[in-house]
Amino acid sequence: MFKRNIYANYIAQAYVAIIGIATLPLYIRYLGIEAYGLIGFFSMLQIWFQILDMGLTPTMTRETARFNGGSSNALDLRELLRALEGFFIILAFLGCTIIWLSARIIATQWLKVNQIPLQEVIHSIEIISLIIALRWLSGLYRGLISGFEKQVWLSYFGCATATARYVFIIPILAWTNGSLLIFFLYQLAVSAIELLLLTIKIYSILPKIKLGEKISWSWRPLLRIRNFSLSIAFASLVWVIITQGDKLILSKLLPLADYGYFTMAVMAAGGLLLISSPISTALMPRMVKLHGEDKDTELLNIYRNATQLVAAMTLPACTILFLFSKNIIFSWTGDLTLSHHVAPIMELYVIGNGLLIFAAFPYYLQFSKGSLKLHLIGNGILAIIFIPSLVVASWEFGPLGAGWAWLVSNAILFTIWTPFVHNHFYRKFHMKWLMEDIFPIVLSCFIFGGVAKYAITWPTERVSVTILIATLSASFLISSIVSAPRIRNKIFRNNKTNEQAIKYDSQ
Repeated sequence: MFKRNIYANYIAQAYVAIIGIATLPLYIRYLGIEAYGLIGFFSMLQIWFQILDMGLTPTMTRETARFNGGSSNALDLRELLRALEGFFIILAFLGCTIIWLSARIIATQWLKVNQIPLQEVIHSIEIISLIIALRWLSGLYRGLISGFEKQVWLSYFGCATATARYVFIIPILAWTNGSLLIFFLYQLAVSAIELLLLTIKIYSILPKIKLGEKISWSWRPLLRIRNFSLSIAFASLVWVIITQGDKLILSKLLPLADYGYFTMAVMAAGGLLLISSPISTALMPRMVKLHGEDKDTELLNIYRNATQLVAAMTLPACTILFLFSKNIIFSWTGDLTLSHHVAPIMELYVIGNGLLIFAAFPYYLQFSKGSLKLHLIGNGILAIIFIPSLVVASWEFGPLGAGWAWLVSNAILFTIWTPFVHNHFYRKFHMKWLMEDIFPIVLSCFIFGGVAKYAITWPTERVSVTILIATLSASFLISSIVSAPRIRNKIFRNNKTNEQAIKYDSQ
């Protein structure tokens, strides 16, 4: 099931990433770069809204995984869900109301709008408040489904909703001459349907309670999980500030059009996180379950396997995105001017995100063990260093300053805090994890990247550039897989097993 979940997550993430990348130039064509800046502002608000979650969604995922491991019963799980639903509905209403009432203030005093009519921006923000509330409610049910390890279904569903959200809107934009209000109204309709379907799905897979038991409604189930959820809540608060602080500050400092360029750069670099997230989505429930079953050796083994798989998938992409950023953006958009605006910012965020991916692994370990104390301390220290640096760097140097602050903060997190957490749980583990599971792939990417950088003469035609990037990506991926000992051994072991099976059948 674990492998199927990973494969399904990857297929879904790849599909969502591809259609997101493919449709973005069309959004800019029909809506304009300033309107795309407003879409980026919408995405940023949606993430800031997660602060209201207070760690309850990932806690729900963990509680579901604990139920699967036999550590809790059906009645406790369903009473917890009922309490969470009430909590989420109340906060969704409050959050939506605050954003709706603040729409005019945001449009006139925060955003720097030049071309879009003011009233259109205000109405768009009002609609955005409704979309954010609906999507946030959907997150609770997604977390529950993930905890049941139903990622295959969730992946199919994600592909369907992404198609509706990103693709079906294109002909509507063409027909309405790029109406921003129509764009957000359409997204509102998709979000409402998404929430309805997730609700139906989750109530179809919830475990049945025993005969004679009754699901009561109270806040008491929340008290049972408060320590763990509040730990996640604090960590999430710090994490949102760290990861979205630059976007919030720059949305105030930059004209909306320039903010659109910045959003493009961050989105392109964020593709790295899309590559790694399917594995982490499948990994955490499985590690929680193994910990609940006292299978520590298996837990550590799957942790290292996941690390190397993530390294083999993300490091080639990180190398190519960094070394050939202008060529990639030109291939993507066909706009050389756009590539010059976006590429320098993207390069900094690519390296920062690459470090973040591996700095996040100790969090998975702590999450599985139900102890986030070290995570809270580490992120608190990081926030104290990062936030003042981000404010100063963004104010003085704009997007490039924010990019440098992001890169340096993640470098500190990876080089100092990651080994501390690893060695806290398993003595002398970090160097083995680093040198055996990550370094061979880093070395492969370094060698191949250096050769490619100085040996390739890039064509000027967009199609030829795209073909060359695709060829390089495939080559880098193959070399990384070959250089990954755990993946390589697994492939050879499976091949050997298959050969033995064929030989046995022939006899």
